[in-house]
Amino acid sequence: MPLPCARCDAPLPEWELSGGGQATCTSCGSLNEARIFPAALRTQAPVQTESALEGEAACFDHPGKRAVAACGHCGRFVCALCSVEFGEELWCPSCVAAGAGSARNANPDTGRPLYDSMALIAPLLSLWFWPMTAITGPGAVVLSVLKWREPLSLVRRNRWRFVAAIVIGLSETAGWVLLVGYLIARARAGGG
Repeated sequence: MPLPCARCDAPLPEWELSGGGQATCTSCGSLNEARIFPAALRTQAPVQTESALEGEAACFDHPGKRAVAACGHCGRFVCALCSVEFGEELWCPSCVAAGAGSARNANPDTGRPLYDSMALIAPLLSLWFWPMTAITGPGAVVLSVLKWREPLSLVRRNRWRFVAAIVIGLSETAGWVLLVGYLIARARAGGG
């Protein structure tokens, strides 16, 4: 079955898709990119699988069929029907579906550290124990700058917490610089 053009639904030329996944539509001239299994473009006869004999390895998904390889990702045995080629490896359909063609973890992130909230809460809480502001003020600024481009969370948030943390952290740092400067000036004036 030919792949349709994304713009006009005309069939794309298969000879271009087999070269690298990009094809120019012969009807409307738009450039299409498709990521398909190489087997989709083959014009071979359907894959014939053999029944597994007593003592032979069987396919994980088809227990009655003879295994021809082991999945390069999880190690499950696969028959000729289930084996999917990725470069020089064969994968099972489960790993293909879970990894979408790459060897990444199938479990997506379920949580993420909220660095923006950490950067804001640390200098605010340290006001209760004011000597800690000497550490948390500059720390909040550094954390905000380092984590500015990190994804904030799994849900949409904005960066106002980072901005507030930078302002509070710079204020605390400036307060300590002024206090130390005042103490040094006072010690010089008293000693001289």
